[in-house]
Amino acid sequence: MSRLEIEQIPVLNDNYVYLAHDPETQATGVVDPAVVAPVMEALERRGWRLTHILNTHHHADHTGGNLEIKQATGCTVVGPRADAHRIPGIDVQVGEGDTVRLGDAVARVFDVPGHTSGHIAYWFEDSDALFCGDTIFSLGCGRMFEGTPEQFWDSLSKLRALPDDTRVYCAHEYTQANLRFSLSVDPDNTVLRDLGTEIERLRAENRPTVPSLLGVEKAANPFLRADDPALADKLGLAGAAPERVFAEVRARKDSF
Repeated sequence: MSRLEIEQIPVLNDNYVYLAHDPETQATGVVDPAVVAPVMEALERRGWRLTHILNTHHHADHTGGNLEIKQATGCTVVGPRADAHRIPGIDVQVGEGDTVRLGDAVARVFDVPGHTSGHIAYWFEDSDALFCGDTIFSLGCGRMFEGTPEQFWDSLSKLRALPDDTRVYCAHEYTQANLRFSLSVDPDNTVLRDLGTEIERLRAENRPTVPSLLGVEKAANPFLRADDPALADKLGLAGAAPERVFAEVRARKDSF
């Protein structure tokens, strides 16, 4: 198996687009291309030829560049089977248990509904890389536009089960705001408080906080800790089911 080279491209106000390049075969994918120009500029600078677009879900800030990039490069568009009718230019439909090859690099696909009904994530195990779109953010998760708390908690639980050294390549730079919210519901979490110092430093230097490590997210991200009795107790939900705790955390974040 091959280990990917990954380039992070900041676009729009707070989006991240990723180039994933297999140096062995020269295959290159772009994950959730919101716009065209920065992607094409990065490819030219790197001397990489685009072979794939990997979409996690249908929102325009993840698929807006699909058609123009596909026309310019002839690449193959891969996206969620459950949302295929909303993915511009889709060629290959994938879902839970499928694999996607990017040259010699192989991703396992997870169905992770919650933010949208057809959301998927790509896990490149040999590269310790998880491209999860808007399912997990550093210290957060996406808004629950189309799913249910039960679905979203199940999705987060799937991704939480991956190894601690997995790097979480999420699609937005929301960490500083997520930090403030997380401290409001979990103020005594020492991992979270220590992490906050580093987050504030990075943002003061206009540097990204993404990717984050999944092991750190497991300890500090309240959305991944809905089955932690200590967090449930702090929310006044001692003994409640994890999906109920998750729903409460999500509701508080929506109005924070």
